[in-house]
Amino acid sequence: MEALHRTIQTVVNEGNEQAFSVYSSVKEQKLLNVPIAKPLLIVVLKGDKELDRAGGATCHAGEFVFFSASPAIYMRNIPQDKSYFALLIEFDFEDFDGLELNISTSRDYYIGKTTAALELCLEQFVQSGRWAPKALWSARKREIISLLCHLGHSEILSLLGSPQLKDTLHNMFVDKRFLDIGTDSICDAIAMSESTLRRKLKLEGTNLQAIKDQARLGLALHLLQSTALPIGSIASDCGYQSQSRFTQRFKHRFGLTPSELRNTK
Repeated sequence: MEALHRTIQTVVNEGNEQAFSVYSSVKEQKLLNVPIAKPLLIVVLKGDKELDRAGGATCHAGEFVFFSASPAIYMRNIPQDKSYFALLIEFDFEDFDGLELNISTSRDYYIGKTTAALELCLEQFVQSGRWAPKALWSARKREIISLLCHLGHSEILSLLGSPQLKDTLHNMFVDKRFLDIGTDSICDAIAMSESTLRRKLKLEGTNLQAIKDQARLGLALHLLQSTALPIGSIASDCGYQSQSRFTQRFKHRFGLTPSELRNTK
């Protein structure tokens, strides 16, 4: 895993936009109710990732965990030998075009071994950010999914799901940078009446405000983990006019304040 680790660090240090993210820490991170907006692959290179409060599911260094979209996941990132380091690749639903999905599980994640073949594929994916335009990122992600299936991890196909209305609205809120979007504007954008919108969201077990709050806090968590932006700037970028309000909402959701999370870095 050292070769992949070095490649990631080299590419990240170049400062260009990439199709992946890196989360790292030198102190333990315990996070409650982490929202997974889209299917997500996390490859742990250093440390451990605990996924069950009872300690029954742990992704160790040299393993990967594939998540389905989920509103709330418990995560505990545990440094070993002074650090925790993980590669994250988020997938869009169009990345699975052409794959035969089997949506028949209630599981939220799947843990597997990062073999030499998968490590090489991931290293090439990380390096491809240097030359591949964004239009090709989806094809490279599909390549990862196809290899995982070839290596015997086809169970991940049951975690991919299909896009729902809440996914469309989540993306809309993020794209609009959480500006106040009226219900009428949302209905016009998706060509749907307000009554139909509310009925469909109720069937999906959510509502507009819940989707917006989850999108804001999910992005805030990602920015705190993957950038060095000031906390005040992150609060503003996620639509909070008050940093104290942002801190309150963040701690209520995740169990720690933004400053406490940053101190683990």
